[in-house]
Amino acid sequence: MTAYLITAIVLLALSGFYAGRNKARSIRVGSRLNSLPQYHGIHVALWSGLPALILIVLWVSFEPVVIEALVRASLSAEFRTLSEDQVILAMMEIRNLVQGISGVQTNLPYAEDAAALMTRLNGLADYALVVAVAVVAILGLGLARSHITLDFQARHSVERVFNVFIFLSSAVAVMTTVAIVLSLLFESFQFFRQVPVHEFLFGLKWNPQIAIRADQGASTGAFGAVPVFSGTLLIALVAILVAGPIGLASAVYFSEYARPRVRDVAKPILELLAGIPTVVYGFFAALTVAPLVRELGLELGLEVEARSALAAGVVMGIMIIPFISSLADDVITAVPQSLREGSYAMGATQSETIKYVIFPAALPGIVGAFLLAISRAIGETMIVAMAAGLNANLTANPLENVTTVTVQIVVALIGDQEFDDPKTLSAFALGLVLFVMTLILNVVALMIVKRYREQYE
Repeated sequence: MTAYLITAIVLLALSGFYAGRNKARSIRVGSRLNSLPQYHGIHVALWSGLPALILIVLWVSFEPVVIEALVRASLSAEFRTLSEDQVILAMMEIRNLVQGISGVQTNLPYAEDAAALMTRLNGLADYALVVAVAVVAILGLGLARSHITLDFQARHSVERVFNVFIFLSSAVAVMTTVAIVLSLLFESFQFFRQVPVHEFLFGLKWNPQIAIRADQGASTGAFGAVPVFSGTLLIALVAILVAGPIGLASAVYFSEYARPRVRDVAKPILELLAGIPTVVYGFFAALTVAPLVRELGLELGLEVEARSALAAGVVMGIMIIPFISSLADDVITAVPQSLREGSYAMGATQSETIKYVIFPAALPGIVGAFLLAISRAIGETMIVAMAAGLNANLTANPLENVTTVTVQIVVALIGDQEFDDPKTLSAFALGLVLFVMTLILNVVALMIVKRYREQYE
């Protein structure tokens, strides 16, 4: 029903656009309109479609709550002897009967009557929605069309609507960020009520299990996150050491040295790496790179574990090469050609121009590309889980197996876990610390960019 209504509203809005535009064109003959005809058409389309769409969203959001409240009110006498959990189960059975789910077994004598009532209310609600949407859409169309005059400022009206839309979009983005941070803070606070902060931040053992006895892990430093964060930084370091030089060099080649024909062929091929699913990278790391690293290490007389940070970091570096290459290429290409010509006029070579002119001018974008790549590497899960392992090993040796924050978050939230369990809550604490680390990294990068930009300017 909702899909059909939205389709009808879109068609009505299109009709309103053409009707408003045609009317504006008709009254423009021999006179001067305050706004172009297409703005009048957009104004009519917005007023014929937007209020109706808002009504549908509000209706769909509150309709189930209102109907369920009415059904509960009709069964208030039957619910008096039931607990809250029993009431929830009863309403679930009633909804299942309404949806026609087969195999529903209920012993509630009033369930069928309540389901019939809910079905009637749903039908009435659908009918009322159709009528309300039609009335609102038609009224909006007629009202907006009546505003089409020579002096009506349709362009300003349309711009106000788009300004409100942009503001709401920004507000949604900001509120989403605030909600994420608040949820992390709240759940992390619950975790730190059970596990001391210093034990989590400075503990050297990570084994998030529930303590059954006082002498077990959870009470003796099993939630020390140092091995987890050290593994994250180690793999990210290996990845950026692989992707950084290759990505930046390829960006310089594509923007400054490559012929247009070579660039048109090679750059899309390189960017295909960004479209490969991470699970495929994980298979490649576990089945190809990890055994290869182990064999090479054994030939050199090194002890290399079957799963290692080096294997995961190398494959992760391959994965993030397109992020650095594409963004850096776009930034370098955007440097004004006049800067290059001025450098050549002063006798500088091409390599000197790249080093002393192009790189300083493109530094903010290059730093942004590296930050995006590092964030992508820190947030990767599948490659680490398949190629580096799940063991929280405190080591700086890339030939040993390690784990990362994201992998441990997934492990903590897998299965039937209770949210008052320290193991489950540890995922939010890990996420909070990772958020703070990323924030600090961004702040430092912005400071570096600002200082370098001031020197260049």
